Amino acid sequence: MAQAAQLHEMKSLTLLGSTGSIGTSTLDVVRQNPNLYSIYALVAGHNVDAILHQIIEFHPKVAALATAAAVDRLVAALSDSGLPRPKWPELAFGSDARVKAATSPAVDMVVSAIMGVAGLEATYEAVRLGKRVGLANKEVLVSGGSLVMSALRESGAELLPIDSEHNGVHQCLRAGNRDQVAKLILTASGGPFRNTPKEMMASATPAQALNHPTWRMGKRITIDCATLMNKGFEVIEACWLFGFAPSEVDVVIHPQSTVHAMIEYSDGSVLAQISATDMRMPIQYALTWPERQQAPVPKINWAEARHWDFAPPDFDRFPLLRLAYRCQEAGGSATCTLNAADEVAVQSFLDGEIQFSGIAEVVEDTLSRMPNRQPGSVAEILEIDKV
Repeated sequence: MAQAAQLHEMKSLTLLGSTGSIGTSTLDVVRQNPNLYSIYALVAGHNVDAILHQIIEFHPKVAALATAAAVDRLVAALSDSGLPRPKWPELAFGSDARVKAATSPAVDMVVSAIMGVAGLEATYEAVRLGKRVGLANKEVLVSGGSLVMSALRESGAELLPIDSEHNGVHQCLRAGNRDQVAKLILTASGGPFRNTPKEMMASATPAQALNHPTWRMGKRITIDCATLMNKGFEVIEACWLFGFAPSEVDVVIHPQSTVHAMIEYSDGSVLAQISATDMRMPIQYALTWPERQQAPVPKINWAEARHWDFAPPDFDRFPLLRLAYRCQEAGGSATCTLNAADEVAVQSFLDGEIQFSGIAEVVEDTLSRMPNRQPGSVAEILEIDKV
């Protein structure tokens, strides 16, 4: 990776996905460090109320939403807020606005936290221009890993993972050289159905699947955690981020979600990254790397008695995890198709159109019907995603 900017210089940030859980956690880190970070652009979807409050507090130069109609609602909300017009940000909408916000010369770092492939183009262009990017959007590498990593090598950009597991791997890898590593080990909570018999999982309701035992996230990612598809996506991401084959990345079930990742070195030593289940820690690590700052998160109290459990995943009960491994091994557009099919299947489950077990069935059927291509551009990836 390229040399990091000096930590104590003010950094200007573009936040792709400012109103989601990662976005709001990022803004809390900014709030705690007003002398280190300023917000250049806030990019969101349709949540006008949330971005209005963010504009009033953080004074961005640019605010971009998904559609013109959302911008019209924001204009009305800004007018009603009493914020003087000279303090309004430049308002824009659509994919071009996202790209412009991410690639402005005024931006030092982009935090990519938009759900879905909607964040791919802006993130790719930021990488292509050599920006530092904090990556929390799984679809960027799941759908466009080859393209993004090629741009990274050419530009010398920094791509720093924000997902707690990949952030943990990044930290553990600082202890040794790449050729000394035998395995990456990603942990998974196991979701709400960790101990549920397979025959009972088939008829699980959306309410049950959304009841994650550890994290509070959006609906799709929560369902993906229940099927372990999310962990499959993380295996794919890890392969791209750290240059490992799928066979070199293991998953272990760890219900306490305190050990986020482990690295097994060639001499048998295993290093683990451990921290509270608070996304502000990996976010701040990405913002301040290679240095560390005091983070606004609780520390582990080692005076308290505790135990940690680890177990292998059951690929029979969670077939989507195995499919993720297979798709990464296949290469090409297989992982893009995997992600697109899963998105449709999860929504169908939430809408009551298919059973919980039908998610994996829809994804596997789609993969069997779709040809594997070698996309050479973001446009081709977006085309595959729509099929």
